[in-house]
Amino acid sequence: MKKTQWLFTLTLACIANAFLAPPSTKYHLRSHIINHEPITSSSSQLQSSRNGAEDIYGAVHRKEYEMKRLNAQHASLSDPIRMAMGYAQEGIEQKRLAAALRRVYDDPYNPANPDAKEKSLEQLEREEKMLENGLAEATMRRGSFIVDIKRRSLSYPREQFARYDDASLVAEAMVRLGADVVFVNVDYHSYGGDLGELKSAVKAVRGVTNEAAVVMKDIVVDEIQLGLAKEAGADGIVLIASVLGPALENFLNLATMIGLEVIVECHTYNEVKAALDALATNIMVSNRDRITGELIPDQAVKLAGMFPGSGGPIITIAGGGVTNTDQMKKLLAVGYDGVVVGKTVMGSPKAPEFIRAVRDRTLLPAEFSQWGLDDVEFDVDGNVMSGPKKGIPSASDDDVFL
Repeated sequence: MKKTQWLFTLTLACIANAFLAPPSTKYHLRSHIINHEPITSSSSQLQSSRNGAEDIYGAVHRKEYEMKRLNAQHASLSDPIRMAMGYAQEGIEQKRLAAALRRVYDDPYNPANPDAKEKSLEQLEREEKMLENGLAEATMRRGSFIVDIKRRSLSYPREQFARYDDASLVAEAMVRLGADVVFVNVDYHSYGGDLGELKSAVKAVRGVTNEAAVVMKDIVVDEIQLGLAKEAGADGIVLIASVLGPALENFLNLATMIGLEVIVECHTYNEVKAALDALATNIMVSNRDRITGELIPDQAVKLAGMFPGSGGPIITIAGGGVTNTDQMKKLLAVGYDGVVVGKTVMGSPKAPEFIRAVRDRTLLPAEFSQWGLDDVEFDVDGNVMSGPKKGIPSASDDDVFL
């Protein structure tokens, strides 16, 4: 081989290695991407750690160390988790998470509903007229409700705001009340949960319905965690864009290969754009900045315009610091398909009110969100409701739990 050919081959090999080598997660946090500096712990951060609190930096580093030990425990190719990661899905597998977020089983005319009804001639003619006027997707929407099950959170250090024996009990109760999706947190140190609870939650929810979805929520830093979610029977997993950075696309591809749906959590414009560029189909915009811990209440509202309109290919949900039903309705009004609520409904008698405030109404197409109709509410049949919370029980009602 000539010297020039040898140098050209060596250069290509180096470039390929740079792109294909799995990057270390610890260099993907947003602060490093912006500053191009490795992450270091300041004295205040170290003091916070000594006091028992943990920020996202400490959580990621601890999780990476845990995954190294876990990889060693499941190194054998015959290990069930490794086998779960290696399954190549044949045919079309039911996408329970996407169906739950879209509430396709509640829509009698949705083609994805196996019991879908045929539209009348009058309905077809109406749709044809709307198509002629460029309003093909101008149909009423149905919002979904997602419960984030956790005992504590990085956002509220040293505070345990929920006490329950097993997440499966909460998951089953929430699904019976009408929740479409439940997030089960499995990181004990940060959120107070574990994989055993995820497995029991899957079993409990399947005993109630085959339509609600169970999602594993963790600080994902290693591919083996996808295998853990699949082996536990979860329908999907949450990936945090600010934690994975450029590795996000690799995780999305692997999850697709093993038949695991993904929700990508984003907070900034660039993170949403990266998720869209990586072809993520389920995106959650959080008002909570995972890097700083700061809550920016209107962040999700500001980023709502980045997504396609009603009926688009991207399913979008929002959450973070949602404390009342008015905040939920605002997020749904600007175009989000669902709302995530955690701390507010954990161990609270308000849970039925929150769930019904989403499910017992329909929504205008996202394209109408700027028409000043936010205060107008529609029932499940699309009729205007006479009051802002008509038919929605409050915690003070005597028969709220009957």
